[in-house]
Amino acid sequence: MIKNIAAGAALALALGGCTLLQPEEKLPSPAQPEAQGVELTKEQGGRFIAFVGPKAQHTEAFLGVGDTNYFCLRSWLDNKTGETAHQLYVADSYYGGPYRWDKAHDQDNKPLRYIPISRNEITCEKGCAYFDEFAAALPEDYLRAHAAGFSVTFSASNGKTLSVAVSANQAVAELAAIDTVRATIAKAAANPPTPPAAATPSSAPAAASAATPAITIPPATATSALAPGTVVPAPAPPPSGR
Repeated sequence: MIKNIAAGAALALALGGCTLLQPEEKLPSPAQPEAQGVELTKEQGGRFIAFVGPKAQHTEAFLGVGDTNYFCLRSWLDNKTGETAHQLYVADSYYGGPYRWDKAHDQDNKPLRYIPISRNEITCEKGCAYFDEFAAALPEDYLRAHAAGFSVTFSASNGKTLSVAVSANQAVAELAAIDTVRATIAKAAANPPTPPAAATPSSAPAAASAATPAITIPPATATSALAPGTVVPAPAPPPSGR
């Protein structure tokens, strides 16, 4: 399932799907200083934990709008299997195009699996503008081997290229957050909570019941549903005749 997840934008179960699932539950960031800046979210009822690392601009914000033209590392941890999936995620907004992104390679010209995510047309009133989301899949052994930093170049079939440089801080923060959560899960699995002891009858009530004689309550008669011991007032005398 992790392989399918890695092909999607988030935890989409269909291979290559681009549906972004809504966050379910935000978790506090790990306390380790090296993991600061990584956001954690429970996905799919807690089955997966999503990690979104610190963002960095690859070019200036589009039209001055925040949260545009950035990249970050994203990861998912399967709570049941321990498997992980990692991505270098890119958000790119621009005029012209649209660009046909289809390839990715690292600084050593090693191909990385390109992941298409989404394309949105922003406006075409005065020339078209687009917002693209795409990513490169990063095997965990690759990410750990390049924790000192690496760069990835994305290319489009119509000639556009975009290079982003992942810093050591970004890589180390992502890995530290994942390792912290993994350690927490492993510790919980190795030390499951002790189930509560079966309740035993208390000696005090037993002693009390032994000292108190049992009282047999006679069954109610057909003409009365009152509880035993209920005091019933005597009926009033009939009115005297004149």
